[in-house]
Amino acid sequence: MNQYETVFILTPVLSEDQMKEAVKKYEGFLKKNGAGLVHQEDWGLRKLAYPIQKKSTGFYHVFEFKAEGDMISKLEVEFKRDERMLRFLTVKLDKHAIAYNEKKRHKKEKAAKEPTEA
Repeated sequence: MNQYETVFILTPVLSEDQMKEAVKKYEGFLKKNGAGLVHQEDWGLRKLAYPIQKKSTGFYHVFEFKAEGDMISKLEVEFKRDERMLRFLTVKLDKHAIAYNEKKRHKKEKAAKEPTEA
């Protein structure tokens, strides 16, 4: 099994509930097809670098997962069929990228646990 990271952008015309439902759909798709979800992160509504389908913002979300290589094409077909999807990108992570992501997550968790001084 290889480890992958997928970043996708959903259209900004969705409500918060519709966006969460779309994310749940893809999370379920990954689990149904034998992928092990390592980490997911919601980056929220962000400004796009350039307009896509006349939209200047989008809901960003990231999945990091372990899966067989043939599962990626199935996932991307699902993305292409969904009109809520603006863009997506899936990359295979090498050992250095995996270590970097784990270090970044650990640092973020540590920062969230530490109380801030006023």
